[in-house]
Amino acid sequence: MVKEMGLDAYRFSISWARLLPSGKISGGINEQGVEYYNNVINELINKGVEPFVTLFHWDLPQTLEDQYGGFLSPQIVNDFVDYSELCFKRYGDRIKNWITFNEPYTYVTGGYVRGEMAPGRCSSWQNLNCTAGDSAVEPYLVAHHQLLSHAAAVKKYKQKYQESQKGKIGITLVAQWVIPFSSEIIQRQAAARALDFSLGWFMEPLTKGDYPNSMKSLVKGRLPTFSKEESVLMLNGSFDFLGLNYYTTYYARNVAHTNATNPSYITDSQTQTTPERNEVLIGPKGASNWLYVYPRGIQEVLLYVQRTYNNPPIYITENGIDEPNNSTLSLDQALVDNMRIDYYFRHLSFVQRAIKKGVDVKGFFAWALMDNFEWSSGYSVRFGLCYVDYNDGLKRYTKLSATWFRNFLQL
Repeated sequence: MVKEMGLDAYRFSISWARLLPSGKISGGINEQGVEYYNNVINELINKGVEPFVTLFHWDLPQTLEDQYGGFLSPQIVNDFVDYSELCFKRYGDRIKNWITFNEPYTYVTGGYVRGEMAPGRCSSWQNLNCTAGDSAVEPYLVAHHQLLSHAAAVKKYKQKYQESQKGKIGITLVAQWVIPFSSEIIQRQAAARALDFSLGWFMEPLTKGDYPNSMKSLVKGRLPTFSKEESVLMLNGSFDFLGLNYYTTYYARNVAHTNATNPSYITDSQTQTTPERNEVLIGPKGASNWLYVYPRGIQEVLLYVQRTYNNPPIYITENGIDEPNNSTLSLDQALVDNMRIDYYFRHLSFVQRAIKKGVDVKGFFAWALMDNFEWSSGYSVRFGLCYVDYNDGLKRYTKLSATWFRNFLQL
């Protein structure tokens, strides 16, 4: 399907536990797992398709969660580097584009703030059905250890493998755009804080060696600090390219500070994001409850990164929209997805405008090639350019948007 659509690159993730069932090299390597990815990589290359590989897309080996709490512990850094090095050794002769982490922000907020994603931790007072956790402390620890793991893996790659393998390594961050709720300065400041507490949370350490000033001011005593050595490690060429995932945009408004007895990441930024203003949505809603269509946002994110972080090379590593898994539709009806065609047409138009303004965009990946298991939404939504028939042997069918995409690439 990738070849037939005229795509020249395919992004996929390696499952840590598939290669290392215990999470550690010392626990043994699953050679069948290694061979599985060799087959995927070789087949892609044989078809003239460039593999882009993500090392961590939220699937931590359960053994490491059980042993020391996973990313809550600094022990994770060494284990992640060992796993990454195994991948560099086994696949680096063919993989020329590595991504360490996919959306560390989403992993943190989903798993340790609200608890709706693995490992399902949050503060009990939030009444979100979490069995354990602390939404005031754990999100910042997990983010910190992801950043250190990323930087250590990049250092290992650059020191031992990059010269001979001639590849590049980066990280993918989610890039939700934020618009001030009004033109008042207090609302513009709130929007800036909302960006600091999401994109800046990771970009500031990666480019400046420390967290945003707003975070250091508002999360006193709970925000981890980088040692001088760690700060230098973060800054020392910690990515060759930046991946950005863009789907949606929200309004942000200021929330007055309260002396809450129960602090949380949710309230730390003293902002609230919302998809509507004056009872009008910012854009049409997708099937997921967080996705609202605002194509201009992708241009605004790209321009923001250009001017704020010295115009790094950027790949749009995810962009897309979903529709509900509607079992009442006929197959022919399900394949006509004009909404997705319009979404990509308008988003790609704004990417083109950003490129004309000097943003260094290197590539674009649609999410997703096929309908997929969408985390806590399961199979209830469909993001694919290609339709998967869950009721008939997982047969694949080309949606109208896939045909449009193929024609677009031939222009």
